[in-house]
Amino acid sequence: MGVAVCSLKWEAARTGSQRIVYDSDGYHLVRYPYEESEESYDPWGMHDPGKAYPDPESGLIVPSHDGWGTVSALVFWAPDSRPVEYRARFVRDPLGSSTGYDSTATTDSAPTGGNQFRTYMWQMFVRKDTPLGLKVTARASGDVPVPAALTLAEFKLAVQTDVHVPE
Repeated sequence: MGVAVCSLKWEAARTGSQRIVYDSDGYHLVRYPYEESEESYDPWGMHDPGKAYPDPESGLIVPSHDGWGTVSALVFWAPDSRPVEYRARFVRDPLGSSTGYDSTATTDSAPTGGNQFRTYMWQMFVRKDTPLGLKVTARASGDVPVPAALTLAEFKLAVQTDVHVPE
């Protein structure tokens, strides 16, 4: 085997709005339904349907293998005049259920006119059973979180399981 893949998608037009709830870190863990109608792909069972959308656990991808992981995301924000900054980060164990919260690849950007369309990508080693999540925030002046509306989000993990090491 070479690559194990999980691809999640949520779209307000299909599933309805996603309530933005900021955690103690000032970020919202984006949630994803377990339905094929959202164009999700998960043959390795990395998006466990044990908890129903929008439970926080519906925002997790749990790697099925150890390996070199490429995580990527797509986030669309609705027009909103309040935010002066948009941020996103990938987080290992965002709910603190295994190895402890560990954020990486935090990115920030200023708003542009109209909707806000963002893509993100990062590579890192992933461990089987250490959950990953995509967390986002919209910030107003004074670094205050604003519950701006998301309209679409995708979160993907590709794990290369055959990483070679020197002999």
